[in-house]
Amino acid sequence: MAITPTRGYELGDATLQANTVAGAEPTLGKPQAEWRVAAAARSAGEAQISLLREMLRPDPVYGELLEPAAMSRLAVRTVPRWHFAMLNDSERNDALAVALERVVRPGSHVLDIGAGSGLLAMMAARAGAGHVTSCETNPLLAELATQIVAAHGMSDVITVVPKRSTDLVVGQDLPRPADVIVAEVVDCGLVGEGILPTIAHARQHLLATGGRLVPHTGRLLGALVQSPAAAQLNGVHQVSGFDLRLFNQVATPGHFPIRLQTWPHRLLSPPTELARFDFERDDLGDGWRRVMLPVATGHAHGLVAWFEIDLGAGVVLRNSPDNFGSHWMQAYIPFSRPVPTSEQWPTRVEVAWRDGQLSAHILTPAPAER
Repeated sequence: MAITPTRGYELGDATLQANTVAGAEPTLGKPQAEWRVAAAARSAGEAQISLLREMLRPDPVYGELLEPAAMSRLAVRTVPRWHFAMLNDSERNDALAVALERVVRPGSHVLDIGAGSGLLAMMAARAGAGHVTSCETNPLLAELATQIVAAHGMSDVITVVPKRSTDLVVGQDLPRPADVIVAEVVDCGLVGEGILPTIAHARQHLLATGGRLVPHTGRLLGALVQSPAAAQLNGVHQVSGFDLRLFNQVATPGHFPIRLQTWPHRLLSPPTELARFDFERDDLGDGWRRVMLPVATGHAHGLVAWFEIDLGAGVVLRNSPDNFGSHWMQAYIPFSRPVPTSEQWPTRVEVAWRDGQLSAHILTPAPAER
């Protein structure tokens, strides 16, 4: 499952691997402690988890980590900084806490996909869950979540499993199918962290009959945008008399995060629903949709998109451009070249989602291109 790096809980194994070949000796000048910690990050096996626990164990005299430099280097490589912005996003946290309080029934079994710090698992336990299984494929985060849960005296209710959700087995990793599954695995463009295949699998293999999903629906909204400044975030032409267009071969082919209000821009169309997902019923595979947009005259450099997810029980979370408090940015989907638009001609746009990436292109040419 391809996952873009815009924001994600279930980090792919490749992001955890050090610059040494598995099983190789440390290179000259590479600190032994750093090599040991990097080796521990290659998989979530019992031996590696034990090693991570050793790294995280404080000095019995001074109360500090025994190998802080090695742990710091590992954290830089494997734990994206957006985790802190996310954990301090009060709107997100409050919305999820309220949704869980309204959805979780006393004594129910909750599956939290993407443990991270263990926050949502602890929210579910506080809401009355009888047991919470929380999975996390990043072994460092799984161990940290385990320690945070223990520090709050919740280890008898919450079990952190260092696995990807698609590798979980009922009866082995979970005591029974989950009554509630919470999977807040969304990026700025909704689909970039793999929420569609993640929920499709969990719904079929891990959810009890009649169980609840959080979130249970999601919408992708967007508008055509004219912004040479935004276009320059993903393309280059002439610089200091040199033609650098060949460098555009490594431009991002799909969406990437942008704080729209940061850059001069002009919306060429009103906000429009681009796609809608029913996580409880839709097949949640790759797909596409065509929408007709009334537009202003100008040149569209791309499509800006944002999500609106229904967490259930009337709780909605969104990252629209006017929501300055959200840690999520908006998703910018660039066009290969500016496309002229005219208020005299409605514009048809095709939006597609494939392997966690959004793409878009204009199907209806403006009069200048006809």
